[in-house]
Amino acid sequence: MKGKSSTAEAVKKETRNIAVSEIIGVAIMLLVFFILHMLIPDKVPFDYRVVLAGIAGGGIAVLNFFLMGITVQKVAETEDEQAAVRKMRTSYTYRMLLQGLWAVLSIVLPCFQFAAGLIPLLIPGAAIKARGFRIHSNHPA
Repeated sequence: MKGKSSTAEAVKKETRNIAVSEIIGVAIMLLVFFILHMLIPDKVPFDYRVVLAGIAGGGIAVLNFFLMGITVQKVAETEDEQAAVRKMRTSYTYRMLLQGLWAVLSIVLPCFQFAAGLIPLLIPGAAIKARGFRIHSNHPA
């Protein structure tokens, strides 16, 4: 039982880290949109659609990471290797469908600015890579 709670705590901790990274990343994205809008207002919008898309896209990105963590936790508890692989594939398919649906909605619905909706989906991967780089640069081999 101790393994389950430590795995659950790890999922919570990592999801929290991704959420913080997402908030910072979306804030930076909004700042860049604002600056670009001030420089070239005809080409780069900055209105409620940008903010709404950034927040929603960030929420989708964090949700995707959380669902992946929950799946990994369940797979780690599964003794049947084939069942574990099926769970991971099914989870991956549904999470990609979720992100794909969000991508389509952010493009077709006029209440969202599409780029501001899609950029947040890239932030978790970038944050994980940056964190890995920082950890490896602090611990030389």
